Amino acid sequence: MDATNPAALVPAAPETVSWIREPDELDRWIAEGKGEPLALDTEFERVNTFYPIPGLVQLGLGESFCLVDPSVAEASGGFRRILTDPDVPKLLYAMSEDLELFRHWLQLEPEGLVDLQIGAALAGAGFSVGYARLVETLFGETLDKSATRSDWVSRPLSEAQERYALDDVRFLVPMYHWVMAKLRERGLEEALQEESTRFSRELAAQDDPDHHYLKLRGGWTLSRQQQGVLRDLVRWREHESRHRDRPRGRVVADPLLIAIAQELPKSVRELSSIQGVPSAVVRRYGDKIIELVANAASADNSGIETITPPLSRDQQMFYKQVKRQMVQAAEARDIPVELLAPRKRLEAVVSQRDLSAGLFDEGWRRETLAPVREQIEELLTS
Repeated sequence: MDATNPAALVPAAPETVSWIREPDELDRWIAEGKGEPLALDTEFERVNTFYPIPGLVQLGLGESFCLVDPSVAEASGGFRRILTDPDVPKLLYAMSEDLELFRHWLQLEPEGLVDLQIGAALAGAGFSVGYARLVETLFGETLDKSATRSDWVSRPLSEAQERYALDDVRFLVPMYHWVMAKLRERGLEEALQEESTRFSRELAAQDDPDHHYLKLRGGWTLSRQQQGVLRDLVRWREHESRHRDRPRGRVVADPLLIAIAQELPKSVRELSSIQGVPSAVVRRYGDKIIELVANAASADNSGIETITPPLSRDQQMFYKQVKRQMVQAAEARDIPVELLAPRKRLEAVVSQRDLSAGLFDEGWRRETLAPVREQIEELLTS
């Protein structure tokens, strides 16, 4: 594809919207498209549930596009196989929510993922650019956003919903070709797969109930022993939220878990006296929470991984110095510094004074930082 004219190979919008209604029909459709990358998107609903509720699957192979009900996709062996085939590129845009859906709905981890939002950033289009904006920039087409927040679970879907859903996959293949052409020019062709895979694995790791407490950054002031209590409370809430299929905050909100871990209540009465703890939480979970607090408070938490504290004033100044070098390296390759050096990675480097702490010794980041590595190492050892 000519990277200077990406609109040249955009398939025309189909006159009619194709639905695949049976699993074996979907199996055949996938088999007929063998050798093509799979354009992929989903629509779902999640308001009062922990898990997203699948509403629609949109697929594209070559110039063939279809819409599929979740029950059909779920029953298709071909669909499951292609999702986990590392040799077939799965083209998505801003894929985090789609991957969460596949993990919980289909109980699988897709392989061969290509997140074209990451690809666009590596190609110089900017950081975290929205799909509709990139489509308009590259292909000159303005997408109708009126169906964005519509009900995707109920049937039948409106014609506007169907057209919106197809447009979400119709541009992915030409976008992929444009991205890859740009990355070849920049010597970053392998970076997209590397970064997509890393991002996917990090998302999967965030699902681990044993480590979710580390995301409650407000708990950093707690003692090590209190953080052990917080870890057990958060782990319990993760399992309870999943069991009841309720959002975490509808079970017990983060600030309340931190307050409970700080106060270490020894009775239901003491629990009810903690400011902000709803009486409904005390009635439903009071005895369990007191049991968890007692067990965790008396356990050996000396080896627990603690929540990362915010940077001190001196560390913030040092952070800015290191980031300036990162910006210089990013600008030299026209890559957003937010992609090259996410804040959490930089904070880890600053806290530990070690580039490897932020995984900057790996893959495309190591190569990109090569021109400024000596300066950064000097800062880290000064």
